[in-house]
Amino acid sequence: MNATPVNENRVPLMSLILRGLIGGILMGLANLVPGISGGTMLLAAGIYPLFITAIAEASTLKFRLESLAILGSVVAAAMVAILLLAGPVKELVVDHRWIMYSLFIGLTLGGIPLVWKMAKPATRATWGGLVAGFIAMAVLALLQQMGMTGSGTGTASVVLLFLAGLAGASAMILPGVSGGYLLLVLGQYVVILGAIDRFKDALQGGDFAAVIHIGLTVILPVGLGVVIGIVAVSNLLKYLLRRFEKATLGVLLGLLVGAVVGLWPFQQGRIPEIGEMIKGQPVTAERLTELDPDDYPTEYFHPTGGQVGGAIGLILAGFLATTVLARLDRSPEQA
Repeated sequence: MNATPVNENRVPLMSLILRGLIGGILMGLANLVPGISGGTMLLAAGIYPLFITAIAEASTLKFRLESLAILGSVVAAAMVAILLLAGPVKELVVDHRWIMYSLFIGLTLGGIPLVWKMAKPATRATWGGLVAGFIAMAVLALLQQMGMTGSGTGTASVVLLFLAGLAGASAMILPGVSGGYLLLVLGQYVVILGAIDRFKDALQGGDFAAVIHIGLTVILPVGLGVVIGIVAVSNLLKYLLRRFEKATLGVLLGLLVGAVVGLWPFQQGRIPEIGEMIKGQPVTAERLTELDPDDYPTEYFHPTGGQVGGAIGLILAGFLATTVLARLDRSPEQA
C-alpha cells in the first residue's frame, strides 16, 4: 500500500463521502467510550489510510477534492455524533455494557481483514510489529482493569484541557488506542463529556451566555489540542507508512487485534466499598454519594445462556457490518 495517494484506486467521490460519513459516526461514537478506539472504527470503515493521508495533505496546504471530501465528511459526522450522543452513549455503556462491548468487538474484528489485506505479503517486520502492537494493547487493558486511571471528576484548567485534547486526539488516530481511555487517565473524561452535554443543552435552550462560557473554557482548549494532535500524529503516520510500511502496518494490526482484549463484554459496574481507591482517591461515605455510575469499577460476571447467545449475535452483526463497509473500499474494477 502506498500511503501518499488519497484515492489511488479512483473510488467514486460519492462512495468516499458515504464511507467518510459512516466512519465519522463510528469514530465519534468510539471516542465517547473509554476502551474503544476511533482509529479502529476508521479502519473498520475502510477509510483509515485515506483519512491519514488527507489530513497530512491539508496540513501542508495541499488540497484535493477527494481529500477535502474525506476530511469534511469524517469530521462533520464525528462532531454531530459527539454533540448529539455524548450523554446517551455514556448511559448505554454504563447500563448495557455487555451489549455495547459485544457490538464494538464485532466492529473491531471486522477491521482486521482490511488491515491484513494492506499488509500482505507479511514480512518479518510485519510480524514483529504485530506482536509489539498486541503487547502494547494488552498492557493498556491490564492497566485499565487495575484501575490505574486519574480522577474522572472535578474542574480542569485550560492547560490541562488542552493537553487532554492533544493526548485524546493522538490516541484517536491510532487504531486500538482509546482517546476516551486517555481522558480517563488524565481525569478529564467526565469533565469533557459533561461540558459537551451542557453545551448542547445551552444551545437548545438559547442560553448563549452559557454557550460562550463553556465554549471558551472547555470546548476551545480541548478543540485546539485535538486539531494539533490529529495533524501531528497523521503526518507522523504518513511518514512511517511511507518509510516503514510493513512494520507500521504490523503494529496497526497488532493494535487492532489487541484492542479486543479490553472489551470482554461480560463485565459490569459495581458500587465501590468505603476505603477503596477509585482513580487515585480513597472512597469516603461522602464521596460515594457523589460518584457517578460511570466512575464505578468494573467486575466480571457469569453470563446467562441468553446473554452469551446475544453477545455472539451482536459480534457477528458488527463483523458483518464492517464486511459490508469494506465493499465500499473497492474500485469499480474490483467490485
